Amino acid sequence: MAPSLPQFSATRMRSYIFRLPLFTRAIVTIIIALWILSYQTVWDVQQWGALIPDEIGLSTMYRTNTFPLIHAGFFHCFMNLIALTPLLERFEAEFGTLTSVALFVGPLSTIPALLYTFIERGILRMNTTILGASIWVFTLLAMEAVKTYKTNPFFQLGDYKIPTWITPFVMVLFVTFLVPNTSFLGHVCGLAFGYGWGLGYLRFLAPPEKILRWIEGKMNLLGRLPHYVSVDQKTYGRFGVLPSTTPTTDSPMGYVGSSQRLATDFQEASNVNPRRNPLLFKLPPYLSFLCVVIGIGWLLVLPLNDYSRRTYISENALLPGQVHTYFAGSDQHVFRGYKHEINALQDKSNVEVNNKLEEFFKASGLKVARQKYEYKSAGETHSGENIYAILHAPRGDATEAIVLVGAWINTDGSINRGGVSLVLTLARYFKRWSLWSKDIIFLITADSKAAPQAWVDAYHDAHQSPGIESLPLKSGALQGAIVVDYPFDHRFESIHIVYDGINGQLPNLDLLNTVVSIANGQMGIGVSIQQMWKHSESYRDRLQTMLRGMMNQGLGHASGPHSSFIPYHVDAITLRPYGEGWQDEMAMGRVVESSFRSLNNLLEHLHQSFFFYLLMQTNRFVSIGTYLPSAMLVAVNFTIMAIFLWVKSGLPQPGKTDEAPKAELDDKTKLAKAQNEASVSLVVELSNGARERELFLPLAIVAGSQFLGVVPLYIFNNTSQKVLTHVFTAFAIANTILPLILSLILRRYFSPTAQQYALIKSFSLLLLGLFLSSLATLNFALAFLVGLLAAPLTYIQPIPSNSLLSLVSKFLVFIVLSASAPTSVLVAGSWAWGVNVKDILTQAAFGWDVWRMYTQVVVWCVWWPAWVVGGVLLFGKPRTKDGVLKMSQ
Repeated sequence: MAPSLPQFSATRMRSYIFRLPLFTRAIVTIIIALWILSYQTVWDVQQWGALIPDEIGLSTMYRTNTFPLIHAGFFHCFMNLIALTPLLERFEAEFGTLTSVALFVGPLSTIPALLYTFIERGILRMNTTILGASIWVFTLLAMEAVKTYKTNPFFQLGDYKIPTWITPFVMVLFVTFLVPNTSFLGHVCGLAFGYGWGLGYLRFLAPPEKILRWIEGKMNLLGRLPHYVSVDQKTYGRFGVLPSTTPTTDSPMGYVGSSQRLATDFQEASNVNPRRNPLLFKLPPYLSFLCVVIGIGWLLVLPLNDYSRRTYISENALLPGQVHTYFAGSDQHVFRGYKHEINALQDKSNVEVNNKLEEFFKASGLKVARQKYEYKSAGETHSGENIYAILHAPRGDATEAIVLVGAWINTDGSINRGGVSLVLTLARYFKRWSLWSKDIIFLITADSKAAPQAWVDAYHDAHQSPGIESLPLKSGALQGAIVVDYPFDHRFESIHIVYDGINGQLPNLDLLNTVVSIANGQMGIGVSIQQMWKHSESYRDRLQTMLRGMMNQGLGHASGPHSSFIPYHVDAITLRPYGEGWQDEMAMGRVVESSFRSLNNLLEHLHQSFFFYLLMQTNRFVSIGTYLPSAMLVAVNFTIMAIFLWVKSGLPQPGKTDEAPKAELDDKTKLAKAQNEASVSLVVELSNGARERELFLPLAIVAGSQFLGVVPLYIFNNTSQKVLTHVFTAFAIANTILPLILSLILRRYFSPTAQQYALIKSFSLLLLGLFLSSLATLNFALAFLVGLLAAPLTYIQPIPSNSLLSLVSKFLVFIVLSASAPTSVLVAGSWAWGVNVKDILTQAAFGWDVWRMYTQVVVWCVWWPAWVVGGVLLFGKPRTKDGVLKMSQ
């Protein structure tokens, strides 16, 4: 007889609605009433009650309770009511009406809301508004999932056992991808509370039943209120789970199908099982080590001629060095006049300087505007005023522009006398020519760090008001920018090109090739990069240049005013004259003029050449397709070990073999009864000797360590620079003993087995490999450096023995582990660069607040959690459970 689908019954639906308990009815009524009110225009219900992180304060704390009751429209309200009503009815029927009121009006709404506000505003620095009852839906789903997990730990798809507790998280992912304008973070915060309640960690938030009974008795709530559920009227067994049908871990839920029969036949027919081959389990550690070695070797061969290429111009419209430059003669007297005026302004304030500069620009016939800015970072305030002028192209339509930048204070803290004078002179010079097809913006910033970022953000309307003023005067889309850093008075020998951007981003290679071709080929001026003043084109110099470039990209900081332009896809570089030679300011001006003439020829944005590359010297590079495998190999090392540990954790326990007497072969196929209210089915359970993996504790530890990374990220980005040294010292000391403390707590309260330790390491390495392989495509240098420093974590494992040799081994491994900690690497870097740790942390906080630098996120939320897990593993002591999993590698 074919199974029949359940039919909709209006009578049953009406009966169900009329049997809803009191609090559930109240919530449904309030949600519908607020949805109806949202259509009137007198009072903005959504603005009043939505959870807006930036507006949460003591006077607006009510938003943490009202946001689940307010919805954006009919569909949003209807779907949430459909999902919430049965879950809320179950909760109220189990815990009572008073408990439901206390929890949903209090911690069940407030705690997820405050957690979301803290992450959204304090960490991500965003202000995404959320509303709707879906956060309650996923909270209640997480509670139900934990209860289901206790009775049915997993369901089986073929040979794979999937824990039932992950169902709500999978639903969150589906909703995030399929439903637009949903908040993944808000739903995860709801899940976090639900899991905490289901596991019993948050049950203390519920009011005591003794007090509730006293209130019920005094007020006679059960007699006065219809549909009221008292504390003593909790319903059990309401989900149809009877003791006689409760499945055990030995009889998993499953889906019956022909694939299982085929799998059984295949296993019976196969005499060779690769998963039992001991040789395969000896290869992964060596293969992992080999990946690291090959990755390093791959990087070291890149400077060779066989693996690198000579640079070339991809955009034919640039025509570098094909025009005659006329910047000379009388313009030199103009330059010296401006320089004399600049020298007289060196002791003046920023406003007084800009007043004088404004006179100069207006005298050249340009439109002038100013912009004030203010940033706060590490207890310091960075403020000032930018001034800029726009030369409208006689042959253009103001849809494109090129920027010439001269910071008043350069990156070394010196007054940029020659650079500012050259910008003023070129502004006067360019005004005389009618050949420009693009507008030219002459920008003079107050400094080289905060000021360029404020101007570029405001130009693209991405600034934060009121700290950053909007620009009163704009032009078209920026096609390129050149920064002149010329702080000295004497003649120079060569030009140093600085091209590194924020977070390892780089300008289009054609821009560098154009300037190098103009300076070297047309002007006869030497060019250098990465402070390699005397490059001999040897392997050693090429390797050193490449490694310096990787270090700058890996740190992710701004190397000059040009770095602020690159995140907005505006190709930019900084030109810095250096050395003692016979080149003067006119030669520098002609390089800039010819470069602007080339950019003026562009018909579209630079795009044909490379954006991902490593330069060995000014005329030799490697592209991403050549260097990326080195970082990928280092990241694959973690993935290989993670898969190896996962497979090994599911192997039969030591002492058990795959061979069995013939009489026992029939026991490999068991029949388990799956009983429910409607039908009885037979499920074939495969017994292939694999052990069930205990996943909850390993996943909780790895997830907890990932979230723990938020602590140092927040501390070091929000601490005043005055106490940064003391805070870092305290954190470094605490960081040394933190793995030991966590390991002792883990052993004391949870006593993990060897299998669980293997899974902890597997999940940690899997995440590390996943993050680094993804990061390598965005910031190759950072991914490679972090992967190399974290490579020892691949071979960390518990040393449970208390013998003298084991203690010595554990101590030596701990020394290596401590030396590779992020705090130790930071101290070693400060010593190598000759700077204070406080200066590095202050610069990092500035990069986080101003440049949107994500290096700290990688260090504290990717690398450091994996290091903490490695320390926990080192001090771990597996509990024997029917034999100990051998973790030797």
